[in-house]
Amino acid sequence: MSKTLDSKIDKGQPPVYEIRIKGHLGSQWKDWFEDLTITLEEDGDTLLTGPVIDQAALHGLLKKIRDLGMPLVSVNRVQFKVTHPNRSKRRKK
Repeated sequence: MSKTLDSKIDKGQPPVYEIRIKGHLGSQWKDWFEDLTITLEEDGDTLLTGPVIDQAALHGLLKKIRDLGMPLVSVNRVQFKVTHPNRSKRRKK
């Protein structure tokens, strides 16, 4: 049984992305990836997480990863969805 919720992306915040790359980044790359959090995973991957203002900024991040020569594993948008407040109220007949 699955439920579909009517929801929308919060337009007030930039979308949050998780970018996974193969291998561990050294701490010297923190400034290069600016507002992203760098998490070194136990499996040897690095997870870059944070807000990305627009598609051009996302492509810029992917270009930086390409320039490092590290394999890209995945890119996921993880922006939280918010339920529209009017959707939860039942209409009176």
